[in-house]
Amino acid sequence: MHTVTRRFLVAAALVPVLGWAGAARADFSFKDTPGEHMDVLLEGKPVARYMYAHDTSTKERHHETYKPYLHVLDPADGEPITKGPGGKYTHHRGIFIGWRAVGYKGKRYDLWHMSGGDIVHQKFLEKEAGKDEAVLASLTHWVNAKGETMLVEERTMTFRPPPTDDGIVVVDFVSTLKAADAAADLRGDPEHAGVQYRPHNGVAKNKSAKYVFPEERINAGNVGKERDLPWAAERYELRGNTYAVQHMNHPSNPKGTRYSAYRPYGRFGAFFEKKIPEGESLTVRYRILVTKGGLPARDTLQKYYEAFAGK
Repeated sequence: MHTVTRRFLVAAALVPVLGWAGAARADFSFKDTPGEHMDVLLEGKPVARYMYAHDTSTKERHHETYKPYLHVLDPADGEPITKGPGGKYTHHRGIFIGWRAVGYKGKRYDLWHMSGGDIVHQKFLEKEAGKDEAVLASLTHWVNAKGETMLVEERTMTFRPPPTDDGIVVVDFVSTLKAADAAADLRGDPEHAGVQYRPHNGVAKNKSAKYVFPEERINAGNVGKERDLPWAAERYELRGNTYAVQHMNHPSNPKGTRYSAYRPYGRFGAFFEKKIPEGESLTVRYRILVTKGGLPARDTLQKYYEAFAGK
């Protein structure tokens, strides 16, 4: 087991991992389409799809595969409820990570819009599925436009059953970024950096995204003034269904984190800026809970967060 996953699972064992009784369906498995994507199945039904292809054979194919990301799927029909290439803001894709300005050797490269390089899947470090959880870990290289590897990433996605029968999946997204051979400086702004969730492009058409925050006084209009919120959540409509997503910010993440959570098309997530010295690493942790139906009450969402944070 690689270092990141072992450390995360040991920490998780110290507290109730989910903080809820969990639904009875809890058998996970994987289905790989080699070189393209890895499906995560819960009780035989797909709930997530890790898109890891990198193909530079044509301009179009390169555009489709310049970074890996995670789709969330509706198990009822196997269709994505998150966005892929194209549509409004093509670089917004599922659950994804990036920064608009990655400083490296005196220059900055855009690995948000992906005009400054690629994030390239190298290999899977871990692929374990069984009762109650599945772990998928990917080694990626953040490569700039000159072909230099600026960051080496271990990206670990742990999947667990949802807390209710109408839930879809819980994803723990852990990223360890190591500055390869020079310091890396992660810069940007709340709308163009960090770890984000982007709903299907259909939400850009119906503009149905609505947001909820830990305190009633916080809303989509003033959330940008807040720092280090524990979580943000949204609901949106797609193909006649309602979906809800809670994005949780672990207390060990860098301070000064700001949530971008106000766009009616639904892209939202957590942003911070950080410098990683040469040879050192930064680990960030987020939990993303996806359910079908309306958002739970605010106090229920808070309890889900406290279970994640170990409070």
